[in-house]
Amino acid sequence: MRLGLKIAMVIVLVLAILIPLAMIRGTIAERSQYRQQAVDEVTRSYAGGQGIAGPVLVVPYREQVQVEERDANGVPRKELREVDREWLFFPKTLRAHGRVQPSIRKRGLHQVRVYEWQGSLDAGFDVRLPDADPARPRTLGTPWLNIGIADVRGLVGAPTLRVAGIATPILQGQKGRGGGGVHAALPAALVAGGRIAFPVQFGFALRGTEALAIVPLADANRIVLDSPWPHPQFNGDFLPRTHRVDGTGFHAEWDVSSLASNAQAQYREGGDAAMGKPRPVPGRDGIVAAVAAPAGIDQVGLSLVEPVNLYSKVDRASKYGLLFVLLTFVAFFMFETIKQLPIHPIQYALVGLALAIFFLLLLSLSEHVAFGLAYLAAALACLGLIGYYVGHVLRSRVRGLGFAAMLGLLYAALYGLLMSEDNALVLGAGLLFVVLAAVMVATRKVDWYQVGARIGTAPKPMPP
Repeated sequence: MRLGLKIAMVIVLVLAILIPLAMIRGTIAERSQYRQQAVDEVTRSYAGGQGIAGPVLVVPYREQVQVEERDANGVPRKELREVDREWLFFPKTLRAHGRVQPSIRKRGLHQVRVYEWQGSLDAGFDVRLPDADPARPRTLGTPWLNIGIADVRGLVGAPTLRVAGIATPILQGQKGRGGGGVHAALPAALVAGGRIAFPVQFGFALRGTEALAIVPLADANRIVLDSPWPHPQFNGDFLPRTHRVDGTGFHAEWDVSSLASNAQAQYREGGDAAMGKPRPVPGRDGIVAAVAAPAGIDQVGLSLVEPVNLYSKVDRASKYGLLFVLLTFVAFFMFETIKQLPIHPIQYALVGLALAIFFLLLLSLSEHVAFGLAYLAAALACLGLIGYYVGHVLRSRVRGLGFAAMLGLLYAALYGLLMSEDNALVLGAGLLFVVLAAVMVATRKVDWYQVGARIGTAPKPMPP
C-alpha cells in the first residue's frame, strides 16, 4: 500500500510539471510569432516574397459574330455584332538567370534575410494566329506584353525591355487584369502577318524577402541562379537538375518543359476566373493570372533559410521535457526505495522545475548567442544547480555528482537528437531502450514486496 501511494505521488508530480512545461512552450510559440512580426515589418518597408511570371503576349482583336435574338413578339432573328476578344500566347523558350545577392535586415533581436536579384528574362515567341474566317471578319488591335510580379515595390530603378532588339517603354500594371506587374505596348506591325516571331529581353533588379518563385510558362524553360548564400532551400514543384552548394554559395539550374508542367493550363484557368467572364481560348492561347505565383500553380521555388532555426529546435527540445522529468523522478524513486532515503514531494517538485527552466534558459540565450553555446550554458547552469541540490537531498556529494553526470548524458543525447533531424526517431528509440534496460538490470534482484514494506520506516544512519 505504501509503495503504491508513493508511485501515485510521483505520477501526480510528473503531471503537475506539465503545467510549467506547457507555459514554456507557449513562450516559445510567442517568441516565434515575434520573429514573424519582424519579417512582416521588413516586408512592408522592403518587399515581400517575390514571384515572377511571363512575359505573355496579348493580341486583342475585334470580330463580327452572328447572334440569334428574339424580338418583343418572340420571333427569332439573326444579327451581326462586333465582339472584342483577346488571344494570349506563351513564349516558346524562356531563360531566367541572374545573381541573387542576400543581405540581412534587423528588427530588434531578429534577423530577416532579404535579397536583390539582378536578373534577366530572355523569351522567344514564335506563334501563328488562327486562320481568319471569311464569315467572321476580324480586325487586330494593338498587342502588348504582360509580366506578372508578386510585389512590384521590389523593382529597383528602371527595368529595361527590348522587343525584337528595340528598346520598348515599360508601363505600370498588367493591362487588362488586376494584380502586380508591368506591361508594354507593342507595334501593331509585329502581328500584321499570320506568324508572330520575335525575341524579348527583360532586364531588372528585383528585391524580396527570403523567398523567390519563378513560373515556367514557356514550352521550354531554363532557369539559372547564383548566390553567395550558403544555405538555400529548393522548393516549389521542380528541384534543380544540377546544383552546387558550398561555403561560397550555390549555383542551381532548372530545365522544365511544358510537357512536365501544368503551369500553362493552370494559368489559363486562373486567368479566366480572375477576369470574371468566359473568353475563347483557340489553339495554344493562354492566360496569365493576376498574381505572379499563386497557390496551386506549378513553379520553381527558392528560399534563403537559416542554418539553424532556433525556435524550431527549442520547441523540439521542449517536447523531451516530460521524458527528462520522468527519468529524473524514476532515479529519485530508486534511491528512495532501495537506499531508504526519504525524499519529500517538494524536493521532487523543485528538481522538476529546475529541469523545466532549462528550456526557458535555452530559449532566452539562443536569441543572443549561437544555439550550441546557448545549449551548453543552459545545460551547465542546470546541471550545477541540480547536482548541488541533489547532493544534499541524497546526503552525499558523490551521489549528487553521479546524478548530475547522468543528467549530463541525457542533455548530450538530446543535443544529438536536435542536430540529427533525419535520425531523431531511431536515436530517441535507442535512448529509451538503453534507459529501460539499465533500470531493469539495476533492479533485477530487488524484492519489491520487501521494499514496499520498508517504505515509511526510519532511514539507516548515513556514515559521517
